[in-house]
Amino acid sequence: MRKRELDKFEGLLLEMRNDILREIKQDMKEGREGEAGEGRDTYDIASDDRDREINLLLGDRDRRKLQLVDEALLRIESRDYGKCEECEGDISPSRLKAMPFSELCVTCQDEYEQAQRTMHTDGGDSLSARVPPGESEPEVSS
Repeated sequence: MRKRELDKFEGLLLEMRNDILREIKQDMKEGREGEAGEGRDTYDIASDDRDREINLLLGDRDRRKLQLVDEALLRIESRDYGKCEECEGDISPSRLKAMPFSELCVTCQDEYEQAQRTMHTDGGDSLSARVPPGESEPEVSS
């Protein structure tokens, strides 16, 4: 991959990283603000507990996405960015544009997901996901 393309993807990944960190900080701030306050009834407390639980789940997904972004930045640094970790072929530029932290080409990702679905329906242990749980390939704004 050419240096200009690598620089473009590095910029996208750094922007994603900053957005994720900003969201995590905002969630932490909102969590702290919600703890204070007297005169709250049982419904307020239950609602806050539910919101905190949802934020924890979302926080886990954000942390996993941040990890994937950081790993992609390391691949740029080592000049392995854009190579499929499974077949070592090139990951298409359109896939990288849609999901800059892609580790697998479309073919290998499809095979991985099919194997994961098969194991899940057979009652086997699930494999660790290449994409954060509950997410499809995220849209990247241009």
